[in-house]
Amino acid sequence: MRRKNSYMKNSLEAKSLVTLIALFLFGLFPLAGMAQTGEATVDALVEMGFENVGWTEDNDERVYVLQNSTSRVQGVGVGKAVDVIQRMGLPQGKACRIIVLDNNVPQVSLTYRPAEGDSLTSAERRDWEVSSDLGGSWKKVRKVEKKNSSLFKVDIVVYPEFMFQNYKLSRMYDIVLNLSPAVEVSLWKGGKFTGQVIFPIVNDYGRFYRQIRPGFLTLTQTVRFPQNVFFTASAGFFNNFRWGVDMRAKHYFKGDERFSVEARLGVTMRGYWEDWKFYRGKIVTVTGSVGGNFYWPKYNTQFSVKGERYLLEEFGVRADMIRHFRYASIGFWANRVFGKDDAAHKGFNAGFLFQINLPPYKYKRRGYIPRVVGGDFGIRYNAGNELLYGRGYRSRPDDNTLRDNSFNPYFIKSELLNF
Repeated sequence: MRRKNSYMKNSLEAKSLVTLIALFLFGLFPLAGMAQTGEATVDALVEMGFENVGWTEDNDERVYVLQNSTSRVQGVGVGKAVDVIQRMGLPQGKACRIIVLDNNVPQVSLTYRPAEGDSLTSAERRDWEVSSDLGGSWKKVRKVEKKNSSLFKVDIVVYPEFMFQNYKLSRMYDIVLNLSPAVEVSLWKGGKFTGQVIFPIVNDYGRFYRQIRPGFLTLTQTVRFPQNVFFTASAGFFNNFRWGVDMRAKHYFKGDERFSVEARLGVTMRGYWEDWKFYRGKIVTVTGSVGGNFYWPKYNTQFSVKGERYLLEEFGVRADMIRHFRYASIGFWANRVFGKDDAAHKGFNAGFLFQINLPPYKYKRRGYIPRVVGGDFGIRYNAGNELLYGRGYRSRPDDNTLRDNSFNPYFIKSELLNF
């Protein structure tokens, strides 16, 4: 009798042990499936050419992080990433977020939240919310291992340059046409070196424009602060014969990201190159601007008003209206300079501008082999023919309205819907 009871006891213990093991393994199956889906998605994105790709997951959401290196237009590249993530499989019963980087600095996030009680894990592009706000997701994913790092990879960006002026009665226009390739290298998180060489093709502007010479030579650092504040500092040689330090900051309002404020401060001196020797002035000039922006998502149009201080230390006000398209930005500008009696048209000036992304629009790196890509081409027309006042400088070859708008949440959302 005792032997039979002992046998039954051992049998029950064995069954309990088997049950516990089965429950344990059953609980691991979903985890293994999630890990397999996440890793497979990362590998697929890396194969397409995305950089700094990683992922993590907890009870609330799955988070992917990536940097678009496949398309000239951020919205187009991000759309391709969304398609892959949807096709590979979304997590069940929880949110999925994509954080998009630029030189390892987070810019925007896209979030898919399944409807409550919806067991389906399929989604479409229009179901993703786009915002500059990262929530607490960046803390989860910032230290995960990322594949296909962008550090120390080299881009050779080809920038054509065209300038014109009509200040002479003997000639309709003086023009300058240059081909100005730039080497851009990602050095560390948010850090980039840019070195440019200018090759003159046509020159009517004089001796400073006639020779092969350095263009932009800069070291740039970008940092993202809390509350959707982006800060960029550049040091080196800029355009318009200026060298020094340039700092700028932009803040998107969390409650309504159509509104943003920005400020800029430059401390520069005059400088120029002649026969590959650098000559510099001794007068330090402080320039800057502060203003606000409103973005009209329906037409991808940006309105901005700024108070500015220019290179001749004059003050003024400037207003812009710019409409953004996939490969171009076109708009109008107007400004008023104060306190300069010799300024044309009593200090009023206006004109139009456009900036165009140059092909190729799709590209992919091959390891650390330098990649040749197209830059931007733009013109700012000065209708008032003002020669002296209201002038500034650019601190980078891609310091333009097209580039500034590339990570606008509403613009990326519009690209998701128009593919």
